[in-house]
Amino acid sequence: MIEADLHEVYGVDVESGILRARSWRWLRVRVVGLLSCESRLARALSPAKSSPSR
Repeated sequence: MIEADLHEVYGVDVESGILRARSWRWLRVRVVGLLSCESRLARALSPAKSSPSR
């Protein structure tokens, strides 16, 4: 999910080797950013919305 989100949201191609040239802080900032926007990661980690009981 993170790889697909990094590509979709930031245009980062993980397979390009770009992560070797970047710091852990750079990656952390982008992953945290994925949590604050519409992304696969945000959907996977957000609590499931419960349906009202009848």
